[in-house]
Amino acid sequence: MIDVARHAGVSQATVSLVLNHVPNTRIAAETRRRVVAAAEELGYRKQPLHAPLDHNVPVIGLLIDELTSTPFAAPFLEGARDEAAQADCVVATFSTRGDQSLEDAALDVLMGRRLVGILYTTLLTRPAEPPERLRGIPTVLLNCYDKDGFYPSVVPGDVAGGHAATEALLRAGHRRIAHIGGESWIEASGDRIHGYRQALATWDVPFDPELLRPGGWTLPSGRSTTRELLAMKNPPTAIFCFNDRMAWGAYEAIRERGLRIPLDVSVVGFDDEELSSYLDPPLTTVDLPHDAMARWAVGQLLDNKEALTARRKWRKYKMECALVERASVGTWVGVPA
Repeated sequence: MIDVARHAGVSQATVSLVLNHVPNTRIAAETRRRVVAAAEELGYRKQPLHAPLDHNVPVIGLLIDELTSTPFAAPFLEGARDEAAQADCVVATFSTRGDQSLEDAALDVLMGRRLVGILYTTLLTRPAEPPERLRGIPTVLLNCYDKDGFYPSVVPGDVAGGHAATEALLRAGHRRIAHIGGESWIEASGDRIHGYRQALATWDVPFDPELLRPGGWTLPSGRSTTRELLAMKNPPTAIFCFNDRMAWGAYEAIRERGLRIPLDVSVVGFDDEELSSYLDPPLTTVDLPHDAMARWAVGQLLDNKEALTARRKWRKYKMECALVERASVGTWVGVPA
């Protein structure tokens, strides 16, 4: 999957959507053609996502609360499946909507197979309360965590990611850096704000509360909030957005005022969505390491099976969110770097 994505010049999520024939995805025909051609050239053949009828095949159960609200579920599924395949295991995926009865039904099915363990997964990073039954089953929490630390868990390093995004702008000489945050109830929003303020403090740049704005997570909210920022008497020279979709809205608002990206205003997003690399200019952003997180979680099930059922305190593992540098950040000549 990684090789196909690299060969086609797209994300792994896009490869998954194309090769799984997922309906209602806005992927251009030319992009689909490149993905299919790359898969054929590399001899890639998908393996089934669901457990086969052979009950002797080792199975990892992936319970996820939601699949359709964002494109970020695909890297979880593909990363887990590809990592499990290296150990001749299959991944059986169940979308439960967080419903306890559906979780119990999924576990009933899985307990009748040669079960390696469970990946208890949420689409949004958050605290979770896994079913009590999982305490006797090797389990790893993927993109969530339990407050007691009973289970090993892996989540994105959103604080460090927010720091990296802001520092990219600081290195380019910017000092008037705005941050458009996400919804207040989203844990990642608070973490990215913390990283933003941490980077400013590290560079001895005073925090200006006027430059920290609540946004949301949509393109329209990014556009409207950027309009407000640019109407300030002393507007920012750079904007770090909670996610790429808000950054796309920021692009529109910047151009409405006749300004140029990055010559007049630099922009950084977060999530590294597929369209970000096709914007003009391509968007500098921060990667959500969902594929790597899923692989790490599968590795824990395969390598530490006995330890996972022992009563011990587990630490939450935070996976690096790497900066993806493109062309939307420019040097600000008004302030020395």
